[in-house]
Amino acid sequence: MAPWIGGQRLVVRRGMTGATGNLYYGLHEFMSMGLVLHFLRAGDLFIDAGANVGTYTVLASGVCRARTLAIEADADTARDLARNVEINGLRELVTIEVLALGPEDGEVMFTTGLGAMNQVVSERREGVRIVPQKTLDHVVGDAQPALLKLDVEKYEDQVLQGSIEALKKPSLKVVALEATSDWSTKLFAGLGFERAFYDPFTRILQREPNELAFSNGKWTRSNEFFVRDWDFVEERVKTSKPVTVLGRSF
Repeated sequence: MAPWIGGQRLVVRRGMTGATGNLYYGLHEFMSMGLVLHFLRAGDLFIDAGANVGTYTVLASGVCRARTLAIEADADTARDLARNVEINGLRELVTIEVLALGPEDGEVMFTTGLGAMNQVVSERREGVRIVPQKTLDHVVGDAQPALLKLDVEKYEDQVLQGSIEALKKPSLKVVALEATSDWSTKLFAGLGFERAFYDPFTRILQREPNELAFSNGKWTRSNEFFVRDWDFVEERVKTSKPVTVLGRSF
């Protein structure tokens, strides 16, 4: 168990790809985690789809005091997620759903033992188990999310196909996801979302790629953001309380 941001703690072990990076870098996914920290407020609903061991969940509920719906398909990983919720005293703010998200309700084959790289697959083999799948629309129901984080290892389009009603909710202002396609970018545009780039150090939200969005001189499409109601989101990130990461406040 290691101390983390805002008095929160993380229980991680060697081999937890991504989660352990937070101990070295403070925020392993700096832009998207910074946006979560600066945007969310107490009482907001955060959807952590592909929650893994709960680093985003701990930030959202532990630091921002938002409510979180954490969705994780692997039962073993979900136990680690539940432990991080428990040690930070977040049970009243966090609901955990152990299932996969997808375009329809049913069952899918899902890998095990790969940590953050677990994913839906198309064929049965060693290390694969059958897990329940639901649409995000089914899981969210009448709830009013403010921010959706989607990290489902190349299954984003399928999840979004089952998320249309959730994406239409006026309460949903920000979507952060690991990867997009031509289809999903058109979907977001049609629902009033604009592609956004965020610099947590300056708190500047902009429509053109910033320096943090580039790697070795090339734009990396990892951790993309889409914003609806730009002025609202911009005001929130500018006026949120500062957070301190590895001794630096921003």
